[in-house]
Amino acid sequence: MAEDGGAVLQAQGITKHFGSTVALRSVDIELEAGRCLGLVGRNGAGKSTLVSILSGLTAPDEGAVLLDGQPAPRTSDVASWQARVSTVYQRSMVVPWLTVTENVFLGNLQRRLGLVDWPGMRERTATIMREWGFDIPPETKCKDLSVDQLQIVELARALAAGTRCVLLDEPTAALERTGIATLFERVRRIVERGVAVLYISHHLEEVFEICSDVTVLRDGSVVLSAPTDELANEDLVAAMVGDVPASAPTHNGGRRRTSGAGGDVRLRVEGATRRSAQGSLDGVSLEVAAGERLGVTGLLSAGVATLGRVVAGIEPLDSGKVVVDGRALRSGHRRAALRAGVGYIPADRQVDGFVGQLGVAENQTMTVVGELSGRLGLMRPRSRRAAAAPIAERLSLVSSSLDQEVQELSGGNQQKVTVGRALIHRPRVIVAITPTRGIDIAAKVMLLDALSRAAHDSEAALLLATDELDDLVHCDRVLVLVRGSVFAEFDEPPFDRERLIAATEGLSSSDQPFQ
Repeated sequence: MAEDGGAVLQAQGITKHFGSTVALRSVDIELEAGRCLGLVGRNGAGKSTLVSILSGLTAPDEGAVLLDGQPAPRTSDVASWQARVSTVYQRSMVVPWLTVTENVFLGNLQRRLGLVDWPGMRERTATIMREWGFDIPPETKCKDLSVDQLQIVELARALAAGTRCVLLDEPTAALERTGIATLFERVRRIVERGVAVLYISHHLEEVFEICSDVTVLRDGSVVLSAPTDELANEDLVAAMVGDVPASAPTHNGGRRRTSGAGGDVRLRVEGATRRSAQGSLDGVSLEVAAGERLGVTGLLSAGVATLGRVVAGIEPLDSGKVVVDGRALRSGHRRAALRAGVGYIPADRQVDGFVGQLGVAENQTMTVVGELSGRLGLMRPRSRRAAAAPIAERLSLVSSSLDQEVQELSGGNQQKVTVGRALIHRPRVIVAITPTRGIDIAAKVMLLDALSRAAHDSEAALLLATDELDDLVHCDRVLVLVRGSVFAEFDEPPFDRERLIAATEGLSSSDQPFQ
């Protein structure tokens, strides 16, 4: 076992090819006991490939991985890898039909007197959950948990394994702010105990807060590696993308467009009530004018994503109604919402955003097949590509061709496909749920700019439902939901970040004055 400060895991000269693509080029990286190393880079920089190699899932074409100074086991020796390295992936690896305890100890069953020690494992699971401040019974089926609770199960599995090296891939993507603070506290604690941590994130402020060192990947190569206290935010951005991209412009000439300031009401929600395990709604009403960009934010349990799904016709209302251009939509029917002109960008692109085995053009034209089909109801491949090309170019989508399978693209380009599918039919209402989660800085700006331009050019109403506060600077107004109800409204950009955060916690400016 490595002493504190010694190398627990090393990658030496790692190179990996996928066909003619070089994903990694002679990468050197070192994780030391008792230190947290941040790994950052744009989508497609090689982060996921490197994590896969450091986790023992993929073998490098060149170079070597060392664990405690010794050659790592073969990738086929799964048990040896799991005993040495625990990885928490951005995409949940929880088995939904198993209990919390079964998932926490999956592949690591504890035994007593030759028998599986289920009581002991349930007690250990309950202890870990109590330490995190979560009331999740060990016997609960994971299919009944919310997204943030599933993330906690993933983290508990890594901690229960007792490994000396933990890889965290975008661990805060599905956590509320209180959960993020708890995560950081827990990471600091395990680092103090001598565990080596690799922390992958697109949020640079997280890297500066939790990491002692940082490494930047660009185009498969290490371009910067240094202690975080020797760097500024601008240094990391420059290493990742070169120049800092400009913010999305305000396309209405700086004039805030609301239903009360010149602009027909495009979207109206009246008394929306919906009981949901992932955040309920309790009588939410709002209006969005033509060309207006309305942000809706709050904690994950506040019902922000549920509101977006209800407007898009993904979930039905228990009571209330959604009205587009003066006509009430049939509740819970996505096809009816699509016919009414509601474009939808889901929170989970992997599950709801695209069909991985289909090409870029096929995915982007799914919502306009009827318009482009011939007399026999068939669409020619040439017609698909012609229809998809302008939106792909507008989003700077990177692919070998418009026929390339979407599952082969980087995460950022997969999200561009999802956004393109929502925008291609020039929707009257655009519903975007956390559209920038898990994508790099430049891609974030580009996607938000595309949404703003669509709202302006098509006189569409944009409903941006997100807990990413940085995305809200592109909005004309912001509503804050607390426990399923509208708690506060901010209608004068630029929005005060501290007051936004306080509002999401249910605090008004009188409850918590700001200096």
